[in-house]
Amino acid sequence: MRKQADKKWRLLLVGAVSAAAFLAGYGISGAETINGALVKAYQSNPDLNAQRAGLRATDENVARAKAGYRPSINATASVGRSFTNYKRPGLDSSTDTYLSGRSIGLEIDQTIFDGFKTYNSVKQAESQVLSTRESLRNEEQTTLFNAAQAYMNVLRDTAILNLNRNNVEVLQEQLRQTTDRFNVGEVTRTDVAQAEASLAGARSQVSAAEANLSSSLATYRQVIGEEPRKLAPGRPLDKLLPKRSDAALNIALQEHPAIVAAMHAVDASELQVKVAEADFLPTLGVSGTVRDYRSNTYVGDKGLNASIVAQLKVPIYQGGATSASTRQAKETVGQIRLQADSIRDQVRAAVISAWGQLEAAKAQITAYQAQVNANEVALNGVREEARVGQRTTLDVLNAQQTLLNSRVLLITAQRDRIVASYAVVQAMGRLTARYLALDVAHYDPSVHYDQIKDSWGGIMTPDGK
Repeated sequence: MRKQADKKWRLLLVGAVSAAAFLAGYGISGAETINGALVKAYQSNPDLNAQRAGLRATDENVARAKAGYRPSINATASVGRSFTNYKRPGLDSSTDTYLSGRSIGLEIDQTIFDGFKTYNSVKQAESQVLSTRESLRNEEQTTLFNAAQAYMNVLRDTAILNLNRNNVEVLQEQLRQTTDRFNVGEVTRTDVAQAEASLAGARSQVSAAEANLSSSLATYRQVIGEEPRKLAPGRPLDKLLPKRSDAALNIALQEHPAIVAAMHAVDASELQVKVAEADFLPTLGVSGTVRDYRSNTYVGDKGLNASIVAQLKVPIYQGGATSASTRQAKETVGQIRLQADSIRDQVRAAVISAWGQLEAAKAQITAYQAQVNANEVALNGVREEARVGQRTTLDVLNAQQTLLNSRVLLITAQRDRIVASYAVVQAMGRLTARYLALDVAHYDPSVHYDQIKDSWGGIMTPDGK
């Protein structure tokens, strides 16, 4: 009887080992891979798609700015009737006149020179587009990292739940054996109570693990866009990692999209100063009008009026508003420069922090694996000693719980190792679909930009909206 019980306990122990090894590389046939999940997030994540739509809206600023180079054309039309009562002093009579008529006309205004305001506005809009493109790339990084993290959290919490469920089965068997031994007088009622208490605690741990998994599943659905089913083990991004942290830092300071976006924002703010200063310079424009008149009062009364006028406008004083706008733009340049410095410091800190977490996770895996191996040996020894009366039931239960805790720590470290590798690549600025070689149609922001940058009119978007 005891041999059969020991055999069953060993089978349960093997099941626990399998659960602990789930993150270490044992795949599932036909399962979703982490790259497959990243592809789905890249295609359907609402935050990323919203950022793409925002970039397309920013593209339109270039077309708006270029409108300053183009003429403004307006058609005019009027129809009406007028009444005039005329009375000369000293005369008793008065004259009433009724006139009615209609006219149509065309007005054209063309700016010749506006103090380079349009030129600098176009350059500013282009810098804003480039900055927003980098912000989109940064959002892409954030989305892919969140997807990878959600994927690994589901794997981790699934493995931990399996460990805790297996632990309940082990403790149930332990309680059964302890009860049998109590019935034959080998142990006391205290041993049975200790086994029952451990089993109750294990069931509580299962409930907590189920709650954690439910939360991770909800996050997975939010980020990736669908419920997870069978997930294959994740893999760290070692192929994208340099060998040293200073190399990762150099790449980040040169390539990180947040830094590049901030530098384009500085360019745009400097151009805003020039746009504001343009209001101090003279403007030159040409206006042309054509007007056709028809009278309804007198038959055959009609006329045609055409004119073309050049106008030079030299600003003298604007009440200080233009001066204030210029000073404000200059202060904004200083603000955005400081923000760019802050972003650069944030990127530097992110690289160092992520690299440290990666190295710590690697060391933890080695340590926790050794801990698991040692605790497995210790548990086997305690169980054998308990069989001959040298250990108590509480010793066995404590050893079992210690082994469980070390396996949970190992699973967590394996998850942290993979997530930290993604964090380092993100901090470097390379966690994008292209660097990851995801099998997906890459979003090209220049397509929409090229479609609308020189547009002269039309309210339909390129995609038909």
